[in-house]
Order: sequence, then C-alpha cells, then structure tokens
Amino acid sequence: MLELLDITKVYRGGKRAVDGLTLSLQPGMLGLLGPNGAGKSSLMRIAATVTRPTSGKLLFHGENAVARPQALRKALGYLPQDFGVYPNLTSSEFLLYLASAKGLSAKSAKPRIDELLELVNLTEVVKRPLGKYSGGQLRRVGIAQVLLGDPQVIIVDEPTAGLDPEERVRFRNLLSDLAADRVVLLSTHIVSDVESVASDIAVVAGGRLQSRGTPEELLRSAAGQVWEMLVDPGSVALIQSQYTVIRMVRTIKGVRIRLLAQERPAGEAEPLAPDLEDAYLAVVRGAEGPPRLGGQQQRHPARTA
Repeated sequence: MLELLDITKVYRGGKRAVDGLTLSLQPGMLGLLGPNGAGKSSLMRIAATVTRPTSGKLLFHGENAVARPQALRKALGYLPQDFGVYPNLTSSEFLLYLASAKGLSAKSAKPRIDELLELVNLTEVVKRPLGKYSGGQLRRVGIAQVLLGDPQVIIVDEPTAGLDPEERVRFRNLLSDLAADRVVLLSTHIVSDVESVASDIAVVAGGRLQSRGTPEELLRSAAGQVWEMLVDPGSVALIQSQYTVIRMVRTIKGVRIRLLAQERPAGEAEPLAPDLEDAYLAVVRGAEGPPRLGGQQQRHPARTA
C-alpha cells in the first residue's frame, strides 16, 4: 500500500539524513526504532509528503506520491514530533478548523470531534484555550487530530512524548486496534512503545535500515551478546569505555552491570537472554562500530537502575 524505495535525503551543507532506505508497508503496524539523529523524522516527513526526498520514490497504491501527493494526503493521519497549535482556540475549535482543512463538513466533524476528545481523555478541559494546556494534553490533541477523517495511513513520530504511563498504554492499545486494517507507522526511540504492539520492527541508524523483522527475530540476532557481571565501583569507568553498558545497579557487594559484548568480557561474567532493548542496542551499536580506546574513547552512558 505504501512504499519508500531507495529514499535519500540530503540537506543543505551536505548532511545526509536518509541514505538509500527502502521500506514497504502493508496494513498492520511497523515500529520504527532508532536513536535521536538516526533520520527517523526526515523519513516520516517524506512518507507524509511534507518533505520531498532528494532521490528515491514514494508510492501509494503504486502511484507516485511525490509528484501527485493528493491521494495519500487524503488518506493520511500524521502526527509530527513538533506539533503546533493556535493557543487562543479550544481543542474543539482547533479540531474543527483542522477538519475543515481536511475537507470534512462541520455536521459530520462535530460528533467525531466529541468522540475523539473523549477517547483521548480531554473532555474535562474542552473549554480551556490550548495555550493553557500541559505538554501531555497538547500531545493528546495531536493524537486526536490524527484520527480525524478515519485515515487509512497513520504516521506518528514520537507520539508518546509528554504522556504519563497510563496515557502511553492507552495510546499504544489504540494504535494496535487501528492497525488491524490500516497502515500504521510508529517512529520512536523508546523500545517499550513498540515491543508490546508491533509485530514488525525496523531499526534505523545513520540514515540506513539496519534490521527489520519480528521481535523474535530481533531477539535471536542478539543471542550470546548480553552479559552480567559484578564489579567494584572503581572498575566501572573502564568497563564503560570498552563495552556498551545497558544498565547498572549498585549493591552492597559492588556494581552489577548488564552489558553487550561479542565474547565473554571477563571470567565471572554470566550470559543472559536478551530482551528487546538489548537487541535494539546491539543493532545500533553494531552500526556505529565498537567503542574506541586510548585517546579516542567512546563512552556509552549507562542507565542506573
């Protein structure tokens, strides 16, 4: 239904944000994972016909959506990473304005807007101007506008930013339901946003597609690379310079470290079964290359639990 073929995007100054990337999307959810700066947002803007690629093709039902974007735009619900609003309008007024821009009549849009505001839990603040909304509430307005017009293609870029844990779960479940008969492209750097709802995961780093498959396939690719070891606090800095440290837990006996390594990092290290975060980091770090020692050390920040 939606194909991105050999997409490249080079910005002024020569920055290559997307580098020959190909993705084919059918009804269902594709979780697009990648670190900040990986080219995800540039790719999403191209898929949403907001930005033209430097080269490559965007096809919607086989038609050139770069040259003729109207059909895709009519079927599209898009939430960019930075979503702007008119601060003096209420959420209902703002969504009615967007509905009109999408070609929906006020008669059909008003009941749909009421339904969406209830769906995203904004009915209690519906009369408040958007300028007084919290960041999480504004994000929920953005989610509501995605669903105006019953889109068949949904593209959302970092959609759960600013949402509390309960709202994140609610939105992920909503996307999962919508993906039953639509194309849903969810871009994020947060593994938990996709691990419970996406059966198809693509990992992007350096503007290139590094891996694509099911969560189970991604986990298998990291088998044998995850280790845990207990070290004294004085050894932590050296280990961080040599390996990708996933997390650290300080205990009475020392610092328990979970890390990535192609081989056993030390005699006392124990192998662990990878989780999806481990597998994602293994792909990304593999694309970046190993940490560099000596005067060019590359430190991987650890997450302290």
